[in-house]
Amino acid sequence: MSLRGVVALVTGGSRGIGRAAARQLAAGGATVVVHYVSDKAAAQDTVDSLGPGGHESRQADLKDPAQARDLVDQVVAAHGGIGVLVNNAGMYARHAVTETSYEQWQDVWRRTLDTNLLGPANLIHAVVPHMIAAGGGRIVNVTSRGAFRGEPAHPAYGASKAGLNSLSQSMAKALGPHNIFVTAIAPGFVDTDMAAPYVNGPRGEEIRNETAIGRIADADEVGRLVAFLATPGTESMTGAIIDINGASYLRT
Repeated sequence: MSLRGVVALVTGGSRGIGRAAARQLAAGGATVVVHYVSDKAAAQDTVDSLGPGGHESRQADLKDPAQARDLVDQVVAAHGGIGVLVNNAGMYARHAVTETSYEQWQDVWRRTLDTNLLGPANLIHAVVPHMIAAGGGRIVNVTSRGAFRGEPAHPAYGASKAGLNSLSQSMAKALGPHNIFVTAIAPGFVDTDMAAPYVNGPRGEEIRNETAIGRIADADEVGRLVAFLATPGTESMTGAIIDINGASYLRT
């Protein structure tokens, strides 16, 4: 089915999974708004790669609740609504409990939760009235394998993604009656700029060998999954958390 006529807001769309998702959504016919925090040039590169269709980029620091709400209001004012919200923006900071000061510990927890969990929560709250008024919509949240297996050196990241999983399921229950369908995807390592220091570092071979296919996911694979979940015909998948990690971590 087509996404023609649908407006999709993709957070963190200037690179990596967000850029791949934006491209796949645009290929399906959606008009895509690429959110970015600071790298305007990279966001514009993404927009330029989408082809014709009224695509644009918009800036906001989603740690700030007012900016999250304003971003939604700006997109609705410019395009008449938002049919798809992709919560992809996130941060990943090392802060092992045995290595950080108490002040560093607090700082990373605060910034990570504000970005990875409260930002998506605030965007959902802002976008839902518009989706209800339009008769429905779709929300796809990008979480992580780390929500399930634990992240000893990045505990705030793991906890924030576990919280986003729970938020996704809570919203699926709350919003299903309004024809708003909420799903989450949980990647392992993906071939992106953010993963490059790990994948190309001393543990690169070990990371690839964790999978059953001998490689990590390509960003386009993840982008295609986002676009699939955003497309009409997947309504019964609401509430699902879908793994995409090459069988590197299997849940029961």
